Amino acid sequence: MTRAVLALGSNLGDRWRALRGGVEHVLSGAGAPAPAALSPVYETAPVGGPEQGAYLNAVVVVDTGGTPRELLERARAAERAFDRVREVRWGPRTLDVDVVAFGDVRSDDPVLTLPHPRAHLRAFVLRPWLDADPGAVLPGRGPVADLLAAVEAADTAGDQRLYRRDDLRLDPSGGVR
Repeated sequence: MTRAVLALGSNLGDRWRALRGGVEHVLSGAGAPAPAALSPVYETAPVGGPEQGAYLNAVVVVDTGGTPRELLERARAAERAFDRVREVRWGPRTLDVDVVAFGDVRSDDPVLTLPHPRAHLRAFVLRPWLDADPGAVLPGRGPVADLLAAVEAADTAGDQRLYRRDDLRLDPSGGVR
């Protein structure tokens, strides 16, 4: 089994429904990875791209016997289930599911670069991941706690501020607790 990390976000339509459904979609069905940890939900401002609404973000840490490409296909299937449209880079989306890390795999494959090439720069990935796995390490970059501290120190404008949504709680089956 390989430990992998998925980051989910939504800022179009019913964001909470999409986030819950994305988690459920990724963790269900034949060959589904086993959930190891699930982060709290955060509300965040968009980073980059056009003017758009706030996101709901979470991270799912899983154990899988599959390949990185199989996990990517599961992530993309979840996006399709929520009518994800890829028209504008970093534009608004109903559901975004990124494979952030897959064990210690490092790959420059343009279809699936591992680890995710911008994860170390994004508080909306690092903070939930650290909550889900306090000892997390981003391959080739170092401890997630150190990466998050660097992002927060550099964010003098507060562009990457996160708001923990304790009123929204995910569980591995995609339901609400």
